[in-house]
Amino acid sequence: MLQPHILCKKGDIAENVILPGDPQRVLRAAEFLDGARELAFNREFRTVTGKYKGVPVTITSTGIGGASCAIAVEELIACGGRNFLRIGSAGALQPGINIGDLVIPIAAVREDGTSKMYVSENYPAVSDFKLTSCIIDTAEKLQYTYVSGIIRSHDSFYCDRQEEIVGYWSNKGILASDMETATLYTVARLRGARASCILNVVVPKGDSIKAGITQYQTIEGPAKEGERREILLALEALKALSTAEGRE
Repeated sequence: MLQPHILCKKGDIAENVILPGDPQRVLRAAEFLDGARELAFNREFRTVTGKYKGVPVTITSTGIGGASCAIAVEELIACGGRNFLRIGSAGALQPGINIGDLVIPIAAVREDGTSKMYVSENYPAVSDFKLTSCIIDTAEKLQYTYVSGIIRSHDSFYCDRQEEIVGYWSNKGILASDMETATLYTVARLRGARASCILNVVVPKGDSIKAGITQYQTIEGPAKEGERREILLALEALKALSTAEGRE
């Protein structure tokens, strides 16, 4: 059955799926795949599949926010996806986390609306231990600068109380903010799939969110290098997972 949004069917999708938000990032990540071919591009959902060092990998964009992320994950699971690794951008909530640094979230505060439609707020949004361990081990081997801990996922890029909210969670030790991870972790866990995440910091603590993201989109610099590293880290971590499970 063809899925209504991603326009793919069972057999099209590899077990290992990388989830950028931006459809253009799909193409940049696909440059590292052998035999990459685009399967579909509908709305915000662009899907490319291929192999990385012999391991089948699919890359699908989810768009912005938890609602579209949940749609993509549900349909990818229906098509055979099992191991989901988000590569996204984030704003830092702690000092000393710089543009281009990587954040590996072990869990996320569920300030999104979508995950609340699935399950009570008491249910934790937690990454898969084995997949996250592969990411951290691989980051160490590649000598990438990263931090790991809890982040916050929210639904509103433009918010009148932004400074107050960011200050609150910063004081609680939350590392960074994004808009998709909590939904991904919740939906994947409820559906019996694995999920983890690598975030590229594009806005340091205290800087303008709009200016930081605009710069990331338009100017070569540390944020673009951070994106390159998160792509390579995701691919190498999935390769390590496949090796560990004897699926090569």
